[in-house]
Amino acid sequence: MKSRLLRKLDAIRSNPGGREFILADARDADMAWGVGSFGTPWPPDEGTARFRSLPMFLDQIRQVVHQGIVDILLASVSAMDKLAHQEALFDASDVTPAIRANDSSDIWCQRGACYRQSPALPFASAYIHEAQYGSLTAEAKGDPVVNLGLYSVTFNNIVEIDRQHLEAFKAFRADAQRRGFHYFLEVFAPNINPGIPVEEIPAFVNDQVMRMLAAVPAAGRPIFLKVPYFGPKWMEELANYDPSVIVGIMGGSVGTTFDSFRMLADAQKSGARAALYGRRIKDAEDPLCFITAMRNIVDGQITPKDAVRWYHGELQRKKIPARRSLSDDMQSGPTEANYASSR
Repeated sequence: MKSRLLRKLDAIRSNPGGREFILADARDADMAWGVGSFGTPWPPDEGTARFRSLPMFLDQIRQVVHQGIVDILLASVSAMDKLAHQEALFDASDVTPAIRANDSSDIWCQRGACYRQSPALPFASAYIHEAQYGSLTAEAKGDPVVNLGLYSVTFNNIVEIDRQHLEAFKAFRADAQRRGFHYFLEVFAPNINPGIPVEEIPAFVNDQVMRMLAAVPAAGRPIFLKVPYFGPKWMEELANYDPSVIVGIMGGSVGTTFDSFRMLADAQKSGARAALYGRRIKDAEDPLCFITAMRNIVDGQITPKDAVRWYHGELQRKKIPARRSLSDDMQSGPTEANYASSR
């Protein structure tokens, strides 16, 4: 991990109530969607392809890394093989590269597929050694090029399947510790009806997170958590339970720009100290300006509403058409519960 991220982790652990905040750009959509993973080009042009190509998407990642505002850039192993191993993109950067370490069935979103209608099953396409050194046969010489990953778990209140997830997590932790590999832990809301009232899902997720970590010593724990933002009550509960555990939020589905910025500010106020936005950054008219606004919000330099106004001003200055009018983009969209359930 890069020195900037290590410094921030130390600062947050020593002062959980401080302003320090970790931002990550989640560019691992190709582990879920297939050809449509990278979204559609913006502004739309009849002469362009329906979806962004992989080279176009990799170029977006290069721009984000060169900008240097996010602390972590998350991508698939194949993307990191190209960018981190072959191009050495991160060698001169203080942005930490990370890979998605597993891809359970609840993120299998191919066109025509119905996998997400069934309870999530654990699975991992990636090998840790391959992510670290670029090949399964590469000798482990020197520091790994990529040494951070996202591990994801989804509990559905089905004992047999939830036990499989815990067994897979246990095996992952053992391999990660053997190889000196760091990880952050993502826990989704259930991907099917878990047989409990909707209003109890936040409590279910919080309890699952802390119960699964109760048997994990400090050496084997994630560097931070990534969970849905269910609202201030549940974020405060999770952040206060064990202040040594850094809690972060996931971005969820795309809403208005104000939704994105408000959720970030509200989560930080409630105890979150990290945020990983994927679609909200990827689908922004200007991802680099969107990231700049996020950083200014968590640094306390601008309010969410003023950030929306600034963002639209930058779009106008750069002559980039906005997806929504400023007034429409200032509206509140989904509630926190919808953010979480939309995954």
